[in-house]
Amino acid sequence: MSEAVLKLEKLSKTYTLGKRSVPALSNVNLQVNKGEFVAIMGPSGSGKTTLLNVLGCLDKPTTGTVLLDGVDVVRMPENALYKIRRSKIGFVFQTFNLLPYLNARENVELPMENTKTSKTERKQRASELLGMVGLSGREEHRPHRLSAGEQQRVAIARALANNPAIILADEPTGNLDAKNKREIVTLLANLNLKQDTTIILVTHDGQVAAHTERVVLLKDGRILKERQGLHSAKKKLICPCCGSKIEHGDAVCSSCQKKL
Repeated sequence: MSEAVLKLEKLSKTYTLGKRSVPALSNVNLQVNKGEFVAIMGPSGSGKTTLLNVLGCLDKPTTGTVLLDGVDVVRMPENALYKIRRSKIGFVFQTFNLLPYLNARENVELPMENTKTSKTERKQRASELLGMVGLSGREEHRPHRLSAGEQQRVAIARALANNPAIILADEPTGNLDAKNKREIVTLLANLNLKQDTTIILVTHDGQVAAHTERVVLLKDGRILKERQGLHSAKKKLICPCCGSKIEHGDAVCSSCQKKL
């Protein structure tokens, strides 16, 4: 049986606007297992942002339970949640959120500060992570010298810095052109496939969501339905187009010649 990294039970969130109560999430139940790649989709106002804030321990639900890597974060005091965010969660944002006065390696090192790792260890790990996301040789470049796609790669490397239990990616392709969008989705999929990284991706883009393993559709603060994505076929080592056997790392199916 797969190990649950994230488990939501009867989760609800209600905001008070004046005298009105506005439900943002209603009775949400969701489990994400270790090594899953899950997309959360829904129209504007469906509760995606609220859910992401709750998952990221940036906001607390009105009722319900949130278990993150076995820790009940709902009952934790606010002054302890920053340690959970630093050690258990890696964040990737639409706008990259890199510090402009730091180079790529220094941006990746940031989450490791005030941890038990030495300066030498932080520098080495940051360089290794930048190599993992395809940015070897770009460590000394500041954000303004990097393309949008490269900046998002730095942000992904930064999210991985402390070996988090889960990566939360908020519209990570929203500011990218079509080419860079494909490259970032492929990078995330490969991290999931090869490193067993658990990823929850919030997106409004159906093409991006389709390349994840599981798609969760939100509407009016509730989970409307779920469906499998194309990435599940890759994990099963079958071509999603013709059903033929494929190998890890294949870019094209040898049987139908469709791009994977």
